Amino acid sequence: MIKLITGEKGTGKTKIIIDMMNEAVKSTNGNLVCIEKGANLRTQISYKVRWCDTEYFKVEGFDAFYGFVAGMLAGNYDIKEIFVDGILKIGGRDYEALGNMLEKLSALTGEETTIVFTVSANESDMPQSVTKFIG
Repeated sequence: MIKLITGEKGTGKTKIIIDMMNEAVKSTNGNLVCIEKGANLRTQISYKVRWCDTEYFKVEGFDAFYGFVAGMLAGNYDIKEIFVDGILKIGGRDYEALGNMLEKLSALTGEETTIVFTVSANESDMPQSVTKFIG
């Protein structure tokens, strides 16, 4: 399952995703993962959330990101939720490519794993292939 948190910079998306991670720690029966570019969230989330920096792993672009997540899921069937802060910083601002990647991840994860993304953009600027995951 894919979920998007959208809005312009400064609208509180990162705060929302941090709160979601810290709440999920209390109730999950599996593993949680945080993915971001850089180390902004590392000290703000529970130590029980596995943290990954895409810069460290040289993940750039939506195809590389998809491969990174697919590999992570293939190696650990206990991942229940993945939280991604700033997907456009990782993949770029090609909204069609973002929509294609979200579609592929949705098929990969099914109902077993939820991936939550923050997207720094207005809903009106994105195609339906992206906006259908908002909610």
